[in-house]
Amino acid sequence: MELIAIPHNIRSLHNVGSMFRTADGAGIGKLYLTGYTGYPPREEITKTALGAEKFVPWERSGNIGILIPKLKKEGYKIIAVENKCDRKFKTQSYNKYKPTGKVALIFGSEVKGLSNNILEKADIILEIPMRGEKESLNVSVAFGIVAYELSKRSNKDF
Repeated sequence: MELIAIPHNIRSLHNVGSMFRTADGAGIGKLYLTGYTGYPPREEITKTALGAEKFVPWERSGNIGILIPKLKKEGYKIIAVENKCDRKFKTQSYNKYKPTGKVALIFGSEVKGLSNNILEKADIILEIPMRGEKESLNVSVAFGIVAYELSKRSNKDF
């Protein structure tokens, strides 16, 4: 399985750096930084990425509306990770999804998550079940949970 990720509209550069570092550890093949997500070189990214931004392939792609159809044409299944979906969207727990082929994970803004427009373009919407009072996790933590779980499920050597 080939796994890439799209951090979209991530405002915190520390979260972006953490996502680079996690992508390196989990074997994510590439990051597409979209919307207003910050990109290297930035001191805050370097501080949390600890150099991973030099090893993980990445590309700045400002318009996610152009990127998603391009990735679909390349054979990627578009997987949105979102906890605060409109009821019209069916979600699936991340720990029940078995990835195959090419997978692109999209993670959204710390405050607003992913827009309905993006969710409509997704092939599947995954969520992380929450047991406490809070409705969501920090985006870089959610990224780590899902990236490692899908990597583990797709790679017997992991």
